[in-house]
Amino acid sequence: MNASTRAAAGGTNAAPAILEVNDITMRFGGVVAVNSLSMRIPEGSVTGLIGPNGAGKTTAFNVISGFYTPQEGEILFCGKRVNGLPPHRICKAGMARTFQNIRLFGHETALENVMIGCHVRRKSQWWMPVLGLPAARREEADIRERARVLIHRLGLDAYADEKASSLPYGAQRRLEIARALATRPSFLLLDEPAAGMNPQESSELMHFIRHIRDEFDLTILLIEHDMKVVMGVCQYIWVLEYGECIAEGLPDEIRNNPRVIEAYLGEDMLQHA
Repeated sequence: MNASTRAAAGGTNAAPAILEVNDITMRFGGVVAVNSLSMRIPEGSVTGLIGPNGAGKTTAFNVISGFYTPQEGEILFCGKRVNGLPPHRICKAGMARTFQNIRLFGHETALENVMIGCHVRRKSQWWMPVLGLPAARREEADIRERARVLIHRLGLDAYADEKASSLPYGAQRRLEIARALATRPSFLLLDEPAAGMNPQESSELMHFIRHIRDEFDLTILLIEHDMKVVMGVCQYIWVLEYGECIAEGLPDEIRNNPRVIEAYLGEDMLQHA
């Protein structure tokens, strides 16, 4: 693979970058969860962040998305520093995420869950619909319609009026992604989207990730333990161990990296990737 292809896939010389993580460190008391981590994520890419349990992957996501503020380092999103901004501000800037443990509103319908995501872009104040103001009613109707369109585009029509808690597991995963997409992001973080899925569902997920990347013009950063998904969908991969980056590269480079094999992949996992 030539240098320009490597750059487009996510190498250190890739440009333009939608996200730049520069030497971030996150400590909890005396525990260093993330240590001097630097990454560049190019626009339009699908990038993987992998490593053993406890390596600091989800902590890195929480720092990037504003749930934690790092003690050191800088995070630039679309060229602007986002350190210290609350999650809702970062979301409005165009970054959305899902969680390792699905966080849907179980007693609300699938449609209502997506509408909640749409409300991030709502112009009227929260109290205006309560008063029945015409402009607020029109906007609420528009939000409902946008949510229905998004439900349709992601193939969730059959579940639109079902309670989120009653949906099959794979549909719940897609619904959480749909709610994230409802915020109209340019950058989507997926935290273990294949967790709990069977091999058929994982295979469908790979196609789904490629589809939403192209359909919604997204850049995607994902954490995943399913190596078939990682190797099948990611153009570039970063590897963490004990909060530090131990390797980065194209999928084949990571697959054959001795340190990564020893620290995480192992021969058995490689045989199934």
